[in-house]
Order: sequence, then structure tokens, then C-alpha cells
Amino acid sequence: MTTRSGPGEGGPDPGLDVIMSERRQLINLTYRLLGSLAEAEDAVQETYARWYAMTTQQQEAIASPGAWLTTVASRICLNLLGSARARRETYVGEWIPEPLPDPAEWPSGRAGATTDPADRVTLDESISMAFLVVLESMTPAERVALILHDVFGYPFAEVAEITGRTPAACRQLASTARRRVRAAQAPATTTARQAAIVRDFKQAWEASDIGALIGLLDPGATLTGDGGGALRPIEGGQQAARLLVDIARAAPGNRRLLERTVNGQPGLVALQDGVTVAVYAFEIAGGRITRIWAILNPGKLRPWSTG
Repeated sequence: MTTRSGPGEGGPDPGLDVIMSERRQLINLTYRLLGSLAEAEDAVQETYARWYAMTTQQQEAIASPGAWLTTVASRICLNLLGSARARRETYVGEWIPEPLPDPAEWPSGRAGATTDPADRVTLDESISMAFLVVLESMTPAERVALILHDVFGYPFAEVAEITGRTPAACRQLASTARRRVRAAQAPATTTARQAAIVRDFKQAWEASDIGALIGLLDPGATLTGDGGGALRPIEGGQQAARLLVDIARAAPGNRRLLERTVNGQPGLVALQDGVTVAVYAFEIAGGRITRIWAILNPGKLRPWSTG
């Protein structure tokens, strides 16, 4: 899990470098809370706007600037999560968290691309697509309590101050959230094994080999798309395999599939004319693919742009 940084380093008279050094921590926190890099960046921007809206005397009176920034960012996210739930209920099709590439594969030199290393999210088990999808099923308070305590190591007393609840209530929120995670958690599969299965899947898909695809998919597998006209998940390995073959046959000849790291785990990226048009994340258990998340919404593919 992500290790908590020491907020407040630099003393009561923080300079610009000290304040901005918290940016990466804040991006890591807000992305996990919101499931969207664009929304995370906006939340961090708003956090800094509130800091610089204070007078110098007000800033100097804050003993721990890092803790203040974390508190404000968390509260902004808590408010955003409430409105986000309402927006996502009216979202056309399924809403899937925004996928992120491996830091080594992050695009650079492109106008509008996120190139600052401070804006790159650290990839670990708390950033996997499966984990983020489970977070979407939680209440905003459960999500904030779990992420702050279990991922970033904040004691419940501080979580309580941030959320406006008692430490006991926050402990209960985190406990409920943990049960949700455990109930949805697939048995662990090594990264090497996952990569091999995803590679076999890629080859079978490119060959439109429906038999091989069915063999790689769990009978109860689910294929969920975000964008591209996908309105509901496809349930069942055979049904998903048939749809995948139809997609492969209809794809333009210049479309390519590349093996890439998606939210810290083996995944696939579809390119057409050098432009990313889809990102695929997988959940694997028992040697078979149990879930595929296909993100085709162009608004969520910004970090994958290669232009």
C-alpha cells in the first residue's frame, strides 16, 4: 500500500517548494478517492487555490501545512463524491474509473498532456481497476475512511477530523468498506501469470479464435464497456467471446493491440492510426479471465495519448 508522507515537514513558515512538494501525495490521494485523474487534478488545484487565498499570517499560523492540504483535499473529494454519485447514475452506460498507464509509459512532449512527475500516480494494489470498481460501490464516507486509514495510514482520530465524524464511526465505516473489498476480491494471481494470460488473450482475439477465447474466459466472465455505444455489461464467457470476435472482425486493418500496464497490472491498449481508442483492464482468477473492463470514452484516455 502507499506509504504516508510526513505532512508538515518544513515547519510553520512553508515556502513554495515545501507546499508544492505535497502535490504528488495529494494527486495520489485524490485519484484514489475520485477514480478520475481529471477530477483529481481539479481537486488538487482547488486545494492550492484555497491555500493561496489565505493571507501570509493565516498560512504561518498553520503548524502542519501538509496536514492542512490533505484535510482540505479530502473534504473537497468528499463533496465531489456525493455529486459524482448522482452524475454517474445518469451516465450513459456503465461508469468505469479512468485507467492509468505505467509511469514509464506516460506520454511526454505532447501539448496538454500531464508530464509533471508530481502528477503521476504511484501504482500499487490500491490502484488496480478491480479495487477502484469496488470503491465505486461504497458510500463517499466509506471510501474516504478506507483510503485515508488503510492506504495512507492516517489514524482514525485524524480521519474523524477530516470527515466530521467520530473516530468510532470512521472505524466502522472502514470496517464496512473492508468487508466489501474482501467480498469482491479475487484470489491472488502472480503478475507473470496474469501477463501470460493477457498475452494469450491478445493472440486469440487478433486471430478471432472464438474457441481459444472461450477457453481463456471464465464461464461467468463479465465484459463491461465504458463508451463506444456499450450500454450494459455482457455476462457469460461465451457471450463475451462472441462479441469480442465481432469487434475484431469489424475493426479497421490499421488497428493494433499492445500489451501495456493498466493501473499497475497487465492490460491491453488498442491503437488506430497511432491514436489510443480503447484501454482494456482485466481481473484474473483460477487461471481464467473473470472480468474485462473496456474503456472507450475518449475523455478517459487522455493519459494514454501518444500523438
